[in-house]
Amino acid sequence: QVQLVESGGGLVQAGGSLRLSCAASGSIFSIAAMGWYRQAPGKQRELVATITSGDERNYADSVKGRFSISRDNAKNTVSLQMNSLKSEDTAVYYCYCNAALFGVLKPRDYWGQGTQVTVSS
Repeated sequence: QVQLVESGGGLVQAGGSLRLSCAASGSIFSIAAMGWYRQAPGKQRELVATITSGDERNYADSVKGRFSISRDNAKNTVSLQMNSLKSEDTAVYYCYCNAALFGVLKPRDYWGQGTQVTVSS
């Protein structure tokens, strides 16, 4: 199994910044992609940003130019720098990875427990 531990959520005023971090641990053979999704009350979970082991980044249109994702492949960590936050960014943010384990090479998706980000207007 893979455990994903998130940190860095909290309450911030509109226009402010937060940085989310996530560390993956377990019998990990490889991680193809890591990233962040979010879910606001009454809405479906949506992609925020992902990054591959080759450093290819993908962002939701709503966060382009404001959020930046980075990854440390050696440490199996991913971070999300969130700037110019808006009230509509308020959500529970979930760390995600697509990983293969030693002895079980077929990769699958793993999720963190989520961290709350609240942006006050």
